[in-house]
Amino acid sequence: MSNNVIQLIECPRDAIQGIQDFIPTAKKITYINQLIDSNLFYCIDFGSFVSPKAVSQMQDTARVLAGIEKKNETKLLAIIVNERGAEIAKPMDKIDFLGYPFSISETFQRRNANSTIAESFRRVERIKNIMASGKQEIVIYISMAFGNPYGDSWNTDLVLKWIEELSALGISRFSIADTTSEASPESIKMLFSLIKRTFPALAFSVHLHSKEENALSKIEAAYDVGCRVFEGAILGYGGCPFAQNDLVGNIPMEMLLRRFKNVENESKIQALLEGFHELILFKK
Repeated sequence: MSNNVIQLIECPRDAIQGIQDFIPTAKKITYINQLIDSNLFYCIDFGSFVSPKAVSQMQDTARVLAGIEKKNETKLLAIIVNERGAEIAKPMDKIDFLGYPFSISETFQRRNANSTIAESFRRVERIKNIMASGKQEIVIYISMAFGNPYGDSWNTDLVLKWIEELSALGISRFSIADTTSEASPESIKMLFSLIKRTFPALAFSVHLHSKEENALSKIEAAYDVGCRVFEGAILGYGGCPFAQNDLVGNIPMEMLLRRFKNVENESKIQALLEGFHELILFKK
């Protein structure tokens, strides 16, 4: 990828996973196909293969996938948290990437995947083995990469240590995730530049959560130190339901589109905003 090419990853899965009222499968399919049709995104984080008891909104991910039409080069990513998720997703040829949330906070690792960090690493090894004969590539989300609200240990060496150990398994794609909006523009510049300098052969994106008034300064900070792959969600919806009570939303995708994509007018963006409203504002 050229140093000047910006790739955007839209995350409707992250946006809607915490919504309690179940969104009909057909509405999800319509919206994700609209995102693909726009041809504005490198990848769509469309669903997850996790326990329906844990994330009931994602219980229909396989049915949603069946209705998705891949008309262009837009890629699809689904989240998994264990070996069972990898086994379910592996035969699904429409999926290009499987994302695994690897927290460097012990508290969040237990909340999100019911395991210690060490157990999570061994789980990644097994998932990598399951996926070895398939077409999909694993993406590791280094969650709580900029700190955590639990008082767990955090420092840059810890981030680098786990990227190094995970990359030794043959993993080359990582998303540097700020799950609870701990990052500042200064810490984003410091950590991302350190990561890029230490691991020049690996591919990195940023998945930031932020209040809207601070979002653009964080985007600019990441861009200034070489980030060229950004994740977000329309209207900034989302936040992991296992993180904490006061969730902070995603970077608004419309902000990323206006900053980086040469959209001739607002029509495409407005259509996506309207599509998202239609997705979440439905009658039971």
